[in-house]
Amino acid sequence: MTCEGDVLTAEYRHTPVMLPECREALALKAGGSYCDCTLGGAGHALGLARDIVPGGTLIGIDQDPAALAAAGERIGKAHLDLRFVPLHGNFSSLDDLLVEAQVPGIDGFLFDLGVSSPQLDHPQRGFSYAREAPLDMRMDPGNRTTTAAEVIHTFNEADLTWILREYGEERWAPRIARFIVEARAQRPLRTTTELVDLVKAAIPARARRTGGNPAKRVFQALRIAVNGEMDALRCGLEAALRWLNPHGRIAVLSYHSLEDRIVKECFAQAAKGCICPPEAPVCTCGHEPILAHVTRRPLRASEEETKENPRSRSAKLRVAVKVGTR
Repeated sequence: MTCEGDVLTAEYRHTPVMLPECREALALKAGGSYCDCTLGGAGHALGLARDIVPGGTLIGIDQDPAALAAAGERIGKAHLDLRFVPLHGNFSSLDDLLVEAQVPGIDGFLFDLGVSSPQLDHPQRGFSYAREAPLDMRMDPGNRTTTAAEVIHTFNEADLTWILREYGEERWAPRIARFIVEARAQRPLRTTTELVDLVKAAIPARARRTGGNPAKRVFQALRIAVNGEMDALRCGLEAALRWLNPHGRIAVLSYHSLEDRIVKECFAQAAKGCICPPEAPVCTCGHEPILAHVTRRPLRASEEETKENPRSRSAKLRVAVKVGTR
């Protein structure tokens, strides 16, 4: 007989991307305090936990209560000598969450920005362009009110074009946005399949012959917009820098160019020293770097891993370390 907890745990179990590289990047130590900002089913967290015993603290953040339950069960079954603190929320609220965890500082942060596959697989959530579902796409329905359907029906053509181009890197963004506006004037777009059909109609046939499902980039763009993912990432990274202990590390796994660009820019800004004009005879700004790059260029998954875990093919791992005493 299979109990509900076993089903949940199995559902949220997936192969963690670049786990050995993440463990090495964070320079894990026994008794340290570490935070997995995207806990999921604890694939990465369980790997980190084994390196921080005895006496370590592992904080796990996720906005999906089912993921927190599954992760807690997996870590509990490992019987490790550590303090595990599961926190329900989004890393955009990292300051408040870490205050709740009652920790003075963190020795290492891990962000795995990949979307949880169980969330994508639930038809009623509306993330998948391969299944019939309402146009929802909210990661945390309890705390977010705007759905993908509301974005489609209330944003003007220019704003829809910007979302599809900026967040989906969609070449046909203006044409798709125009088709959406024209279609919604006739009747509401309510389901994922209706949107997929519209995208297929908007993109010329020759452009649909390669690159997989033509709606993939549109669904990505709407998901990012609905959940405020880019703003959340900026807020989370900035908060993580504040909470890092001196010599603490931050490691971020990203899966598309928009995320990687934000991580790269955040690290570069924090690593800047003097910002005085070049012509200034002496430094008067007093600006000091907060971070130092551990990886100048992002690390990529090994060829062996990409064969065994296709999800790792697009992954990029950037790592930085906090300097100074602040």
